[in-house]
Amino acid sequence: MTPNHGSLANLKVIDASRVLGGPYAGQVLADHGADVIKIEPPAGDETRGWGPPFLDETASYFLGLNRNKRGMALDMSQPAGLELLARMLEGADVFIENFKTGTLERWGLGREEIERRFPRLVHCRVSGFGADGPLGGLPGYDAAIQASCGIMSVNGELGGAPLRVGLPVVDMVTGLNAVIGIMMALNERATSGKGQFVETTLYDCGVSLLHPHLPNFYLSGKVAAPSGNAHPNICPYDTFATGTDPIFLAVGNNRQFSTLCRTIGREDLPEDPRFASNGERNVNRDALKIELEKALAAHECNPLADTLIKAGVPCGAVRSIDQVVADPHTKHREMVVDIGAYRGTGSPIKLSRTPASYRMAPPRFAEHTGEILDALAIDHDRYSEVLPGHDPVKPTRAKTA
Repeated sequence: MTPNHGSLANLKVIDASRVLGGPYAGQVLADHGADVIKIEPPAGDETRGWGPPFLDETASYFLGLNRNKRGMALDMSQPAGLELLARMLEGADVFIENFKTGTLERWGLGREEIERRFPRLVHCRVSGFGADGPLGGLPGYDAAIQASCGIMSVNGELGGAPLRVGLPVVDMVTGLNAVIGIMMALNERATSGKGQFVETTLYDCGVSLLHPHLPNFYLSGKVAAPSGNAHPNICPYDTFATGTDPIFLAVGNNRQFSTLCRTIGREDLPEDPRFASNGERNVNRDALKIELEKALAAHECNPLADTLIKAGVPCGAVRSIDQVVADPHTKHREMVVDIGAYRGTGSPIKLSRTPASYRMAPPRFAEHTGEILDALAIDHDRYSEVLPGHDPVKPTRAKTA
């Protein structure tokens, strides 16, 4: 097995969350060494069926969020299931869950009871809107939150209808914020000796992403609308046509603008009063785009992008997913991970002494139940009725790199 030298190697995590935000948080912790036990309900995490594509009947969606975890299934709606969960929480540092608000309370293991019974436990809850307030307790999925928190209203073509961002950005940021909150609580526990409740909601995280649109609104009172690829505050910061494929130019200051213009043979543009500063370029962005694309028509996208970025101008060819995977820099940064038949996306968090490691492919349903129970010296037969998918006679198959 790949050695675990991760910075969180002594951390024990019970991940009872499903779908995306919570499982993503659990995978971040697991990649950096935490012993993460993923507990699924009797029907399994629904993302196992969110395909095609599938690998051994498990959808790629699930595979992308549950690496480095040991898996078991548990019916926590039954008293014996809650009893077993409590036994597992006794030795845990972190409990991640995203049950519908009120579910754990109804089962007799709500926030206050967890704090009383497990005073050192960091209890992290991921939810749609939180437990209280006008929307408290209501369900939330990423796309619906993108709509309700305003993200869709600023995304889309200029003059077009609001559009969903083409990836679950709210869910993923909620998972990352959950990790930040967990690490803050663990750091504080080192001083106080006490755990605490950590909450991240999709709604809060969605609102937090509205930069720079919220600061702009606070100052100007103007409501942003879809603007295509253009930036509301910076110019030129947009997709531009070239002689071949489109290029994205992200020019953040006058020096970069001068370098861009010199490279494409338009040294005169920075001297034009309409384009002398970012503020002026913003006011005259339509005229500037016309001038730039006249010059860019003489250039091929990829060689130009290479020349510009090496000259200090942030830019990039607009590429497809397969091109990103095949890029040598993607490989160099270890952003594609292979474990047997499993292929996943590497951790973007790079630590010099205690790097992430990729030790186990995502678990099959209830794959490690026996191993987990044995490590806790728990009698399998006592809880057999609340352990779906577990055969106490069948040995656990280890998945290693």
